[in-house]
Amino acid sequence: MSFLDLPEGLAERIIQCNSTYTVRFGVRLRGRMHSFIGWRSVHSEHCEPVKGGIRYAANAEAEEVEALAALMTLKCSLVDVPFGGSKGALKIDPREWTPQELERITRRFTQELNKRGLIGPGVNVPAPDIGTGEREMAWMMDEFRRANPTDVINARACVTGKPLSKGGIAGRTEATGRGVQFAIQSYLRDARTRGLNGRRDLRDASVIVQGFGNVGYHAAKFLSEEDGGRVIIVTERDGYVANPAGLSIQALKQHQLKTGSVLGFPGAQSFAADMTGIEQSCDVLIPAAMENAINSGNAGGIKAHLVVEAANGPITFEADKALRCRGITILPDLYVNAGGVVVSYFEWVKNLTHIPFGLMERRRRERRNLAIATALERMTGQEFPADMRGEFLEGGGELDLVRSGLEDVMRSTWSRISNLLEDQPELGDYRTAAYVASIRQVADAYEAIGI
Repeated sequence: MSFLDLPEGLAERIIQCNSTYTVRFGVRLRGRMHSFIGWRSVHSEHCEPVKGGIRYAANAEAEEVEALAALMTLKCSLVDVPFGGSKGALKIDPREWTPQELERITRRFTQELNKRGLIGPGVNVPAPDIGTGEREMAWMMDEFRRANPTDVINARACVTGKPLSKGGIAGRTEATGRGVQFAIQSYLRDARTRGLNGRRDLRDASVIVQGFGNVGYHAAKFLSEEDGGRVIIVTERDGYVANPAGLSIQALKQHQLKTGSVLGFPGAQSFAADMTGIEQSCDVLIPAAMENAINSGNAGGIKAHLVVEAANGPITFEADKALRCRGITILPDLYVNAGGVVVSYFEWVKNLTHIPFGLMERRRRERRNLAIATALERMTGQEFPADMRGEFLEGGGELDLVRSGLEDVMRSTWSRISNLLEDQPELGDYRTAAYVASIRQVADAYEAIGI
């Protein structure tokens, strides 16, 4: 807080979680009663509703949930979406239960959250996290709607990350990975940054991705297929696969879905039980797995020019300091993986307005673009290029608008971080600048409501 001039006591208020609820409940399964424990932490209600994912993990604990709730507050503040921070967890290994059993457990968990006002469109809006996805969000939404028959019209907005058929939004599944892509692009386009040894794009740049779940897969896919990067290594819990010429990300994902592992992929060399994949030389390293993946034990082996934190807290405090001392640039998680909550905000707005994105404008844009194309043809006496005509005349569907909105948020947020660091070079790095920008906005919100 040394870079912030906050009124006495306000820093302590911002640090603390407002509340953490522990729920314990039983579900009769497999001929006996099974007990479960879960948490929902609300870090800050300076802006409501509060927002944050729910994870299903065998190692979940209250302290971790509180830390992640605080991170959500700062993340929402940084990208300027109108949510406070929250987070939830259920201490469970979802692999140990059948889908039917998980549905019963999820519905009981939702009942407990609902009884305590910890889920609802205007109070607390969960989303997917580790161990959960569209399926679990659909179950939670349906259970909330059953329990609140007088608010059926807005019930879909009680959670985000739902299937399209249940009120989800196009582009939500890819959102965090897409946000990683836009974050890297924003950094490279900024002439004030070092780029990649002076380069301003990813063409033929070598990329290593740690973690090949939803975020890692989509980030790798977009960076390789759209930006020209070479994803040379993908690492997972059981080892890594490497191909210096670049991995086929789509084929690798199909192999993983079929076999349960990236190892054994025919288009690469496999290194089983080897955790040194992230220590190989590359231009860009993207840790997209769990917390503390880069620590004091392996930070000295990192050889990337740019580390992009796609996961939450993948670099420990000691490792962060060690990497920066060696001149490695770090793009912080607070900014990089905010794509998920940004598109969740779009989904929440869509559910409350009950109008799909683009519905009111798409045909008008198509007619306008057709008029422009026709005018150009008349003025030049030449036909509009056939390879460009279709894209130019397209009015833009929901996915196009979601991607456009996400890119705008990621670019404007980068400008905010970079401008602050330029004005206050004593901040030293992008992480500190992001935290200062975010905390200032939270502090302003508290002061505005008289706290």
